[in-house]
Amino acid sequence: MDEWYIEGKEAGLDHPLSFARADLELCFNRIDPSFRMPDENIHFLRAGNIDDYSQSYDQVRCLTMQGGQGEVKHWAFNDPLRREGEYSDNPPSPEEYRKLGARVVELHPMTIIQNARTSGGGVVSNVPSRAITVGPKETWKADTVSIWQAGMHDNPFGMRLTTLMISKKIPDSSVPMSLLADHPDVRFNFYRPGIGLCETEMH
Repeated sequence: MDEWYIEGKEAGLDHPLSFARADLELCFNRIDPSFRMPDENIHFLRAGNIDDYSQSYDQVRCLTMQGGQGEVKHWAFNDPLRREGEYSDNPPSPEEYRKLGARVVELHPMTIIQNARTSGGGVVSNVPSRAITVGPKETWKADTVSIWQAGMHDNPFGMRLTTLMISKKIPDSSVPMSLLADHPDVRFNFYRPGIGLCETEMH
């Protein structure tokens, strides 16, 4: 669904934060070779194949798109757009945002901080500031969008916020995950111990 974009290309498999590397090490390389899909059927989003990647959603049926939710309420790297220019007073409408396809994006500062916290050992400067990501255009071609809420990438309030907005059909592009209120089949899966509490407490 996404990969870091560094100096005009996707992060290589030698990059410690590479999504492709994580997918291979944590999933595909652990599958018994007799059951694992052929390498030519394992596709990663790359800087040179964005258009082909997008078009592939019209060539096959995507049964399930699996993702997570970030601190800034993104799925994949669909962060809120900068509030400048034509969006200085209001964010884009849900209809306008949903037209965005797979693309190179500038990451929200909260997204960079989140990834430093969850994957980068806390070193913010080591997290790339741009990425390649799947867009709403492709997401809406998936039969089902499955979002796992494990309590690691977002907080208790954030998980409740998007659950409420989707269930009550309140899409707003400043909360990108809420746009899934208009998708026909969205499933949230919660890791119960990760849900936490929305309580004010000084630590």
